[in-house]
Amino acid sequence: MWRVYLSYIVVVAICVAIMAKAFYIQQAEGKYWKTMNDSLHQKMESIEAERGTIYSNDGEMLCTTIPQFDIYIDFSADGVRENSGKRFFANLDSLSIDLSNLFKDRTAAEYKQLLKDGFNDGARYFPLLKAVSFENYKLLKQMPLVRLGKNKSGFITDVQNKRLNPFKMLAFRTVGLYRDNAQKVGLEQTYDTLLKGRTGKRLVRYMGGVAIPVEEDYQIEPENGKDIITTLDTHIQDITETALGNMLVSNDAQHGCAIVMEVKTGKIKAIANLGKQPDGSYWEDFNYAMTPTEPGSTFKLVSLMNMLTDNKISLNNMVNLEGGKWQVNGRTVIDAEEYDAKDNLVTAKRAFEVSSNVGMAKLAYTSYAATPSMFTNHLKWLRLDTLTGIDLYGERPPIVYRPGTPNWSSTTLPWMAFGYNLAITPMHTAMLYNAVANGGTMMRPYLMDAVKKDDKIVKQTSPLVVRDKICNDAVLQQLKECLRGVCADSGSTAFKLFKKTPYNVAGKTGTALVANGKNGYADMVYQSSFAGYFPAEDPQYTCVVVIVNKPHAVKHVGALVAGPVFKDIADQLYKRYVKQPSPVKYSAGVTPTSDTINYAYAGHKDEVKKIMASLSVPYTDAGSAATDWASLFKQNSRPVMQGKVVSGNLMPQLAGLGLKDAVFICEGLGLRVRIKGKGRVTDQSIAAGMAFKKGQPVEIALN
Repeated sequence: MWRVYLSYIVVVAICVAIMAKAFYIQQAEGKYWKTMNDSLHQKMESIEAERGTIYSNDGEMLCTTIPQFDIYIDFSADGVRENSGKRFFANLDSLSIDLSNLFKDRTAAEYKQLLKDGFNDGARYFPLLKAVSFENYKLLKQMPLVRLGKNKSGFITDVQNKRLNPFKMLAFRTVGLYRDNAQKVGLEQTYDTLLKGRTGKRLVRYMGGVAIPVEEDYQIEPENGKDIITTLDTHIQDITETALGNMLVSNDAQHGCAIVMEVKTGKIKAIANLGKQPDGSYWEDFNYAMTPTEPGSTFKLVSLMNMLTDNKISLNNMVNLEGGKWQVNGRTVIDAEEYDAKDNLVTAKRAFEVSSNVGMAKLAYTSYAATPSMFTNHLKWLRLDTLTGIDLYGERPPIVYRPGTPNWSSTTLPWMAFGYNLAITPMHTAMLYNAVANGGTMMRPYLMDAVKKDDKIVKQTSPLVVRDKICNDAVLQQLKECLRGVCADSGSTAFKLFKKTPYNVAGKTGTALVANGKNGYADMVYQSSFAGYFPAEDPQYTCVVVIVNKPHAVKHVGALVAGPVFKDIADQLYKRYVKQPSPVKYSAGVTPTSDTINYAYAGHKDEVKKIMASLSVPYTDAGSAATDWASLFKQNSRPVMQGKVVSGNLMPQLAGLGLKDAVFICEGLGLRVRIKGKGRVTDQSIAAGMAFKKGQPVEIALN
């Protein structure tokens, strides 16, 4: 028995030790272990700020953040379990019906069963709904049980922000992409620090691997990002993208870009970058506008400017085009553009207008063969050897060779004269042509117009001049004359394209043979381009179009591929933004003759008088002072205002009234109004002077 007693004593002693240890842990070490538990299961978690919106210059959202809400329920919350879930079950039926009606993904019976199962399981973080829109979330918060608040309903909201581009492809590459775990591009990258705001913090407890917010008191609210207002105009961007896309599709081209710049400021109003996708469609997939390529004949403007500035030539200098082929230092310069030349001997101006490679190469070689650095120094002055400075990440530096370097050879200069043996971006070309349009002042191209915080402008970007004068006024005038000649002189490369336009264009075509990957120049891939500005006499917009065609494309010269895109853009911008109606002007002492058009307007008498007074138009007041309404019509070539009586049960004359006034009068007489059309009243179903009854319908026809 002693062995039994001993075993019993040992067991009792162990039990006492366990109890003592448990008591010690709870009472003496309890605080420590609770802290340890919290440190393992609770932590401060970052709350991302709402990213700022990117707007167009005309107020449209180009990129914005919309909140989406994931909804969970804590079925173990005291408010839910209270009185055996009395509150929960009292609202269960109505809540299930409302959820079904709003989200339409389950029947009311299915929602009821789902919620009952969650309650029976006592789930602490039961997933109910995912990616709920803000509109639906507001409606959800008004539903039974949910509207009682988090503590009584157990409903937990986890906000997720989603970035989207409402206009889809429109300026997609320029606006850019926002990606959490990858490199951002475009304006999203350039102005990331402004857009992202300041991150907040909140205390969360991890339960079953899911983070649950603890208390709102343990939360530092994030500071939302600032909004960016760009220089882009959605209408101009749409016009530009559509014109470019139509040509790419029709010519089955590889890719292309188009830039529209505001002459006086350097604001970029549109950038379209479209590349062909594997399925044959086109998408804004790469920023071609900021990628250097051999520019081709649009660069001839630089060569001409250099020679005129250094007094090497005049526009009347004669040059022999050699039938379109010229041998120099063992290589042959060939004219890419077709032109009708009865005589090979032409002026420098004519060589430019017909875009002769031979003519420009011969002139440049004769001028600078002995001092090639004199030519390349001009390129540095024109900022063609450095970045344009546009506020957009991803611009690649140009390639400009210099005399004395390994890449310079005896043929570099003549080929450089017509746009080969160097690479600049289409943005450089736009910047250069815009400077000519702007009276010689070179502006930095830019995309951010302003920064906005809480609907208040906190920063405004001012236009920046990077060169006061790219050349003297005499040279500038000659350059403008040559660019105008390309589009206006018979036989020039763009003469047929702009022959019938109601406005004048100054510009230059370009056609360049470019390398096609590993195949080099063997695939005969041509780059078509057009650079210019309009209207030529008072430039408002500069536009550059560059398109890389498919191998062996039949249609590939600049005037047939890039030129029509420029014209399409210019035509629409001229009609929408540039063309203004010419005011009628009369010489002193000359009385304008009366027109033969009758007119009839009507409205509130005081408003009619106010308008006539503000326009300083004399008129005859025919009386009827007892009424508030008046009509205005022509009588003997003079405006006459006559009171319009509106009273009793006789239908008034509504002709000439605006819709607002007509409805006001009719409803004041007790009539029910039906409306057809827009504008001013031209007809009415109840004739003027006829009797009517209150409540009777009247149909008003507008012009």
